[in-house]
Amino acid sequence: MDRLISLEPSNVVAIRLEQGQKCYGRLILRNVMYTMPVAFRLQPMNKGRYTIRPQSGIISPLTTVTIEITYDFLPNSSLSGPFPYCEDSFLLHSVVVPGAASKNPSSTHDSVPSDWFTTRKKQVFVDSGIKVMFVGSMVITRLVKNGPMDALRDVLEKSDPGWKTVDSVDEDGQPLLHLAISRRRAELVQLLLEFEPDIEARSRSGTSPLEDAAASGDSLIVELLLAHRANTERSESSTWGPLHLATSGGHVDVLKLLLLKGADVNSLTKDGNTALHLAVKEHRRDCARVLLHAGISPDVRNFADNETALHIASARGDDTMVKLLLLKGANKDIRNRSGKTAYDLASENGHTRLFDALGLGDRLCLAATKGEARTLNRVLEVGAVINGQDQHGWTALHRASFKGHIDVVRLLIEKGVNVDSRDEDGYTALHCAVESGNIDVLELLVKKGADVKARTSKGVTAMQIADSLNYAGVTRILINGGANKDEIKNVGRNSPAAFGNKTGRRSDYRDTGLMKKKTSGRVKAVGGGFQRSASPLAMV
Repeated sequence: MDRLISLEPSNVVAIRLEQGQKCYGRLILRNVMYTMPVAFRLQPMNKGRYTIRPQSGIISPLTTVTIEITYDFLPNSSLSGPFPYCEDSFLLHSVVVPGAASKNPSSTHDSVPSDWFTTRKKQVFVDSGIKVMFVGSMVITRLVKNGPMDALRDVLEKSDPGWKTVDSVDEDGQPLLHLAISRRRAELVQLLLEFEPDIEARSRSGTSPLEDAAASGDSLIVELLLAHRANTERSESSTWGPLHLATSGGHVDVLKLLLLKGADVNSLTKDGNTALHLAVKEHRRDCARVLLHAGISPDVRNFADNETALHIASARGDDTMVKLLLLKGANKDIRNRSGKTAYDLASENGHTRLFDALGLGDRLCLAATKGEARTLNRVLEVGAVINGQDQHGWTALHRASFKGHIDVVRLLIEKGVNVDSRDEDGYTALHCAVESGNIDVLELLVKKGADVKARTSKGVTAMQIADSLNYAGVTRILINGGANKDEIKNVGRNSPAAFGNKTGRRSDYRDTGLMKKKTSGRVKAVGGGFQRSASPLAMV
């Protein structure tokens, strides 16, 4: 037999060091004998540094005794040496004492005569392999800041579970998770998470670990925290939540991870801003696209100024952001606390290139639709973009041509409008004039060089549209303008005439002078033929 006593949990005594507190550790001795009591004596090699209670005693068969070892750590002392390990050690003497009555090992410091361990007649076992390791917040925070991983793991494993060492804080009150995150060491974070720390522990400034990780932009650390169910929403003690911090920092990968794990895209900062407000303020366009794709509302107003993201982008002159917000349906007519729209703020700050997108484009389209040539001319003079397109790709020329406002069409052409501009389906103003049967507009467009052979994205020409609607006069104008009359023969039995007047929805009623007919939508090629479809015409 090599030993009479086993050591639990190991042959290392973990001494917990805490500034201003009693520094001690515990060692459990177990008698491995089935029938015989065993006497023990534990002695430190450095007697002036350690106090042991009890230092000796008798252990009944198969029972244990807990030894408390106190380390004399002076107040205001600093750590030095090869921490967490120490060269100090202890000698454990043990001897079988048949017939000895078990005594309370904690009753006296010298409950066993010292000569029991020196009599030559008895077989005394001596274990000199008991070492010292220092644990506690003072040690572990130092290891997290600049120590090796193996030593850190050793300290976490050998610490008393009741101490919850992994939730230690440094001298400034900063938790271990926050220390590891601040150093952007994902491997440290992963190690700490193995020992189940408080995943929502607050830093000195009141932030959660996930909030700190999101602000740092370390996607691996964020992913580790999310895997351990870190809360994705703003904590009550924080000004900004993880989503806001990631957005402000431009950390797109982190932002996507948070949204994937269910973060509320419309969550607010303490002062009432959404992540979209912050994306606009910091010119984080990629983040704004991610947020808008995730469904964030572009029309939420903040607390301070009652402004939407569009107000902020317009005041700053960020035309790319303005166009992105408008494309996603931002309301241009919302007024802030001062009663101003996004257009007003752009105008105040001299951002003339935004005028069209924020207001002049709408006025231009309205004037073209109503046939108000004077209004249209004034809007063009103050900066409206003549070839500006709405969300369906329609220009002012498309609208005026469909409505048959010849004076507006003529003015737009004189001002240099692109007569062959195409909408999202490939329709030109010529297609619009043909479908609505506006002879005067059609003749003017042809005279000014409009492409009579232009095809829509489905391959439909103006000639095919005119023939399908039985517009004989329109067909003649197109042929005279250079259109291919053989296209009429190729329309075939699948033309709109074959389908009758089936439509998606009515868009306008026209009295063309050529013939009285209700027109309802544009003609699209489908399956080699044509059918009526609802389209932007319904909006004019």
